[in-house]
Amino acid sequence: MNDIPNPHPSACARMQGVQAPIIPRIGELVRAYPGTISLGQGIVHYPPPETACDALRDFFEDPQRHQYQHELGLPQLRACIESKLENENAIDGDRFALMVTAGGNMAFLTVLLAICDAGDEVILVRPWFFNHEMAVRSVGALPVVVSTREDYQLDLDAIRRAVGPRTRAIVTVSPNNPTGAVYLEEDLRAVNALCEERGLFHISDEVYEYFVFEGARHFSPASIPGAETHTIAIHSLSKAYGFASWRVGYMVFPKILLESIKKIQDTNIICVPVISQHAAIEVLGAGRQWVQERMKGIASVRRRALDALLRLDGQVIVPRTQGAFYFFVRICEGGDSLHLAEFLIREHGVAVIPGVAFGVEEGCYLRIGYGAVDGAAMDEGMRRLGAGLADPRRP
Repeated sequence: MNDIPNPHPSACARMQGVQAPIIPRIGELVRAYPGTISLGQGIVHYPPPETACDALRDFFEDPQRHQYQHELGLPQLRACIESKLENENAIDGDRFALMVTAGGNMAFLTVLLAICDAGDEVILVRPWFFNHEMAVRSVGALPVVVSTREDYQLDLDAIRRAVGPRTRAIVTVSPNNPTGAVYLEEDLRAVNALCEERGLFHISDEVYEYFVFEGARHFSPASIPGAETHTIAIHSLSKAYGFASWRVGYMVFPKILLESIKKIQDTNIICVPVISQHAAIEVLGAGRQWVQERMKGIASVRRRALDALLRLDGQVIVPRTQGAFYFFVRICEGGDSLHLAEFLIREHGVAVIPGVAFGVEEGCYLRIGYGAVDGAAMDEGMRRLGAGLADPRRP
């Protein structure tokens, strides 16, 4: 009887090595402690443009809209995206393939499925975006981790040393989640040149492209002449346009990957929900100016958050970064960042994301988000954070 195998199936060993997503875990704690102010999830506080909702009033009247559509995206939406890429990012759409995706995360996972075999390596810059590390492991590839400099800028020498015979791609995220760093144009050019030289893909996550402050400027490596052979640029409507639940993103990528990516898209989702794509046409039509008007409020909340953090001198070290809507801070004499984050919710009613979720296990780091709250909520959230850090009971 002992020789009979266990009759119950189980999950594959590969997925056992993937970390559990941190946002739902923090979200459960927030719901368990009503009144908690969340400085955790990476979203904005405003809704999409009203024109997006208006455009859907007659959506259901056309029977064609309830059928499968082209796997690469609606022609009208693709045309809007191509115009945006050319005018705002200096990307010539004719040089690349273009696909609409169900958000930036889906774009990233699709790319990995298209370029990685089991055991291949992908270079991630730490602190990494946790869903990127999860995706690399989910496809059976291995993350090779390279730390940033103390100011959260790229360490180009370390990236070069990390390239090995099984490396398939280098991933950059600028503006960065979780640090807020806006990578220097010359550094992004250097990474892109390294990828071209070594036959690698440069995966450039640019979903926070509009969130730049204090004179910083976003730069897309896909705008570099010749980048079309090895560069993937990932964008999303979720952040800037308050469009997170609609799940619309897009990416440009080398045409050599087109057939593989179309196979993956057809197997995974067939096409992005058509109703979301129709709304996205109107969202993009609102344009960058619509977003910039809302950036004024976020910039104001950012200033209040930064001022409050600087008043915690001696308790918190705050590297000055200029993008996304996060500060990634080090807690002086801090312990385990996950235990601290849980303590702050339970005892002080403020939620942040622990640094361990971003691969930072040495030292105690917290990601503090300022996109989803107004000024008054930020002020109270920072007051609670300060009280929690001063609490002698804290981990």
